[in-house]
Amino acid sequence: MRRARDQLLTFAAFSGQVAATNSTCERNLRPAVVQRKMTNGHRAMWAARAEADVRTVVATAALRTKATPFATPLAAITA
Repeated sequence: MRRARDQLLTFAAFSGQVAATNSTCERNLRPAVVQRKMTNGHRAMWAARAEADVRTVVATAALRTKATPFATPLAAITA
């Protein structure tokens, strides 16, 4: 219990380095949640893992490059 309380105001100790909320994470998860709700989820675990893998590669490419998010996976597939 004490450890959680000590970490409660971490964002104040590291101003500008740690976000005060988890809004960014929730915004990043929203498309996957909406897709899951619209399609009623995946019937097979391999399909869920495959989608998670694709979303991870696309999101990482979007953060690391100035190109479109799908350019990196497309280049990897066609190489």
